[in-house]
Amino acid sequence: MSVEDSSQRFLFEHADVRGELVSLDQSYREVLAKHDYPEPVQALLGEMLAAAVLLSTTLKFDGLLVLQARSPGPVSLLMVECSSDQRVRAIARHADDLQGNTLAELMPEAVMAMTIDPDNGQRYQGIVALEGESLAAALTAYFDTSEQLPTLFRLQADGRRARGFLLQALPADRQKDPEQRAATWEHLSILANTLSAEELLSLDNQTLLFRLFHEEEVRLFEPRTVCFECSCSAERSANALVSLGHEDALSLLQERGGEIEIDCQFCNTRYRYGENELDELFSNLKEQAKKMH
Repeated sequence: MSVEDSSQRFLFEHADVRGELVSLDQSYREVLAKHDYPEPVQALLGEMLAAAVLLSTTLKFDGLLVLQARSPGPVSLLMVECSSDQRVRAIARHADDLQGNTLAELMPEAVMAMTIDPDNGQRYQGIVALEGESLAAALTAYFDTSEQLPTLFRLQADGRRARGFLLQALPADRQKDPEQRAATWEHLSILANTLSAEELLSLDNQTLLFRLFHEEEVRLFEPRTVCFECSCSAERSANALVSLGHEDALSLLQERGGEIEIDCQFCNTRYRYGENELDELFSNLKEQAKKMH
């Protein structure tokens, strides 16, 4: 695992503002290796991956965060999953004759759903229109118009490396005066917006933060590892067949010419089931049912 696959939090010692930096190398490349995406889709999916990891760091939960963007345009779907322990997987769907590079060109009239699926507790979904020239601009605008704390996003990906930068206001603690808080946020936001795409992609976290905020007192925390991991399994695909029932599964087997194939869209792993495998699945189920009684 590359040391570059990580998220790293930072705090301003004298202001109610925090930040997060995300670097994805190996995990991003593993996502891209599963499918033959054109360069503009590679870049957009990389930005979405970085955004999902950034967003997951703003939440206090054990479970899964899912970002899903849909559009009637050339790129019809972007979907990224990031678990609370920062395991990611992603997929895109696009037209064969792809044209354009920007978010507006590739995904016009796009809508993004953000789903938070905790291991324990209520599932939550928020929906946002993806308006603006970039995913970062759309997410920043969403946080501006929502009830949440002011948040700024910067995202960049080039098919080899994906990076994300987040700046977020915190509830009043160090600075109680609203005017002082607003002035601090404006000052730090202006500095953050001087960050170039080249700097975001090429600089290590410490150098990047020093270049932006060398007059501020910034505390950088230990990085957390991010990795690619697909949650598909033989057990899950078998459970999907079991849920059909034995008769319907056998009917499907006949329709498919004696073999059922279940493909994972994310990692392209293929699970195959013939008549013997089906019989074994359902006989095991009966054995388990007997033991329970």
